[in-house]
Amino acid sequence: MTGCAGWRCTPGPWAGIGLVPGGAGTALVGSHAEVAGLVEEYHAVGVEEFVLSGYPHLEEAYRFGEGVRPELARRGLLGVGQAAPVLTSAG
Repeated sequence: MTGCAGWRCTPGPWAGIGLVPGGAGTALVGSHAEVAGLVEEYHAVGVEEFVLSGYPHLEEAYRFGEGVRPELARRGLLGVGQAAPVLTSAG
């Protein structure tokens, strides 16, 4: 089961982040592998791009890049070296 009781969250999409002033609309909550699994689920239904953010921004960018991104690569969801990547990041 996924969701939040108060501010405690379990793996899955969480819209409570929107309660934070200037917050994103939805957060993906979980371990690196769990977040990669959620991205994979979105990909399975046709989502190909994400706008990513986190708090604090720089630290979350490093966490994603060092933890989730390698997991996405292991699952074949990053098009490194391919003409048409499955998922891309702007930047």
